[in-house]
Amino acid sequence: MPSSDPLIHTLTLLRPRARRLLPAIALGALSLGSGLALAGLSAWLITRAWQMPPVLDLTVAVVAVRALGISRGVLHYCERLATHDTALRAAAAARERVYARLADGPIDAAMRLHSGELVTRVGSDVDELSDVLVRAALPIGVAAILSVAATAVIGAISPAAAAVLVLCLIVAGVAAPWVSARAAGTAEIVTLKKRSHRDTATMTALEHAPELRVAGRLDKVLSESQRAQRDWGAAMDRAAAPAAVAAAAPVAAIGVSVIGAVIAGVGLAGAVAPTTLAVLMLLPLSAFEATTALPSAAVTLTRARYAASRLAALTDPAAHPLRPRTAPLFDGRSASLAPLFDGRSASLAPLFDGRSASLAPLFDGRSASLAPPITVNLRPGARISITGPSGSGKTTLLIDLAQSRSDAGFFAEDAHLFATTVRDNLLVARGDGDDNELRDALRRVGLGPWLDGLPDGLSTVLTGGAEAVSAGQRRRLLLARALISAFPIVLLDEPTEHLDAADGAAVLHELLDPTGGLFNTDRTVVVATHHLPSAGRYIEIHD
Repeated sequence: MPSSDPLIHTLTLLRPRARRLLPAIALGALSLGSGLALAGLSAWLITRAWQMPPVLDLTVAVVAVRALGISRGVLHYCERLATHDTALRAAAAARERVYARLADGPIDAAMRLHSGELVTRVGSDVDELSDVLVRAALPIGVAAILSVAATAVIGAISPAAAAVLVLCLIVAGVAAPWVSARAAGTAEIVTLKKRSHRDTATMTALEHAPELRVAGRLDKVLSESQRAQRDWGAAMDRAAAPAAVAAAAPVAAIGVSVIGAVIAGVGLAGAVAPTTLAVLMLLPLSAFEATTALPSAAVTLTRARYAASRLAALTDPAAHPLRPRTAPLFDGRSASLAPLFDGRSASLAPLFDGRSASLAPLFDGRSASLAPPITVNLRPGARISITGPSGSGKTTLLIDLAQSRSDAGFFAEDAHLFATTVRDNLLVARGDGDDNELRDALRRVGLGPWLDGLPDGLSTVLTGGAEAVSAGQRRRLLLARALISAFPIVLLDEPTEHLDAADGAAVLHELLDPTGGLFNTDRTVVVATHHLPSAGRYIEIHD
């Protein structure tokens, strides 16, 4: 594989340890090696018994046959244990590193994807990547060892039969896997969009079932998910034909190698012992046992390569750059005002009258940029709101700002609530918060009565995550996360969504109160909202 292969690059997520993987390969080789030795010894024993020698001449061979038969099963079991232990540990480590990179990396890397696509990448794609250890690395290593051993034994008896065996092993171990890999690549390309479409539709139905039911669209979304699943299955069936040919190739190669061994044996009949001829003719049957797993190993590598590309795009933005964040500043649909918040120069005071100023005059109506460039110092305690219609770029602005400032925390409108305790759902913002801080945060956002009514208080499990609370309670819980976070600059995306008008106005007033309110006076608060605040500085984005 080339060094730029995404699979090689992304395997660092797994970090498989050689001290775990190499013993697994050794156990696999010993297991199939026992089968190879068993085939050769059985051929010798059958032929030698036909010659009716003294029974004591066969005792060692009989015991060896039993020992090889038992050891094969025991070694195979030990190999499965070692391999799956390695793969499961690697998959767990990979998911941990993916989560860590998402948490520490650019917010846009995750925010630009639907939750269904994220589930696919963090779930299925990591599984595909970890399968490389069990279904690719192990079979390839074992097949290489066994092929060399079988060829050496056959070559010692008949070089011609060994040459035929090598050609057949190449067909079964190289050509057939290559065809399988090509078929898998075609299937992966065709089905990638369909699988993502299915997962997106499914997650939409799971996350927004009440809203979709009220809008009368739930059945349509479920039907779309089912249709995508059927289309995926049909595409997989169409791609199965070349794979079936590849699966048949090893069987044909076995037949050709046996015929070659028989022909070579006929030529050697007068020069070697009958027991040697039996070994020559039966050993190729076991030599191909290790190659039968190679077509599926090639398929696994192909699928893992596509999975690695998707994971690399998610976890390594440096290698897969995201879209530019600063040009153009206003493209007619969304704005990117990160240059306004670089923290290096003057404030926006001249632009605002303290109540109702707007940046609209700075734009030409649709696609102009700011001229001359203006920067703003987000001083401690500042309260700024960003208003505008849906799609005008409020969330994009916050994301850009979060990426340009290491001291800014972005709290999304649709942040996830986990199916765990209330305490754990708050501690994701700051892991060292104590229970008193958590209770105080909940009471300050208006969830005091709700907390008092919970059967186990902070230890109450939110079964189903967001399904355990109302839309308004979910917004207040997410706001409580922002309260207990340690970020000096807090970026809130639609914090009053799903609250009624009176409650939303009260919360918005508390958020933008420069004398204290919900946040301390030394913390900077930037709020993106549909609703125009009654006081404070704000940026208004127009279509």
